[in-house]
Amino acid sequence: MCILVALALALAVAHSALLFAQAKPPTEYEIKAAFLYNFAKFVEWPSSAFKGPKQPLAICVIGRDPFGQALEDALSGKSIGDHPVSLAHSKDLGELAACQIVFVSTTESPRLLEILARLRGHGVLLVGEAEGFATAGGTIQFVLEQNRVRFAINPDAADRAGLKISSKLLALALIVHDAGPNGEAKR
Repeated sequence: MCILVALALALAVAHSALLFAQAKPPTEYEIKAAFLYNFAKFVEWPSSAFKGPKQPLAICVIGRDPFGQALEDALSGKSIGDHPVSLAHSKDLGELAACQIVFVSTTESPRLLEILARLRGHGVLLVGEAEGFATAGGTIQFVLEQNRVRFAINPDAADRAGLKISSKLLALALIVHDAGPNGEAKR
């Protein structure tokens, strides 16, 4: 009997080890998708950003979507306060003002200044990953440091959009400011 219990325990441990070995760490874009959702928890939008108290909080992607299924999976069935979270993809700049969060794909880098100008003054959290995104006027920029996803926040851009970012989120970020006239970022 003791041998059977020991054998069953050994099989259970081996099975657990096999399952653990098969578990994959999250991909870069799974992590970024989770960040996008969690950013919304630490940002306060102006009342003008929503047409009604239960209007969905729209997370929009402009340009090529690098997330694949990861963003849809991260947002499925989620809410922020009374706002259910929705996901949209767009190529039309005119549609972006209806979004609360806009992820600007690196494929949109040539149009970045146009996108920033179009959304200036709207209550939109602009998130991107292109080099210099935040210092150009984006609100949050994903940065890879030592193969880890980090982020930089530009409080100047948040102020222009009427967004209040929690001090808890700011404490985790690299703080950058708009680039000066010579193109250098102020920190």
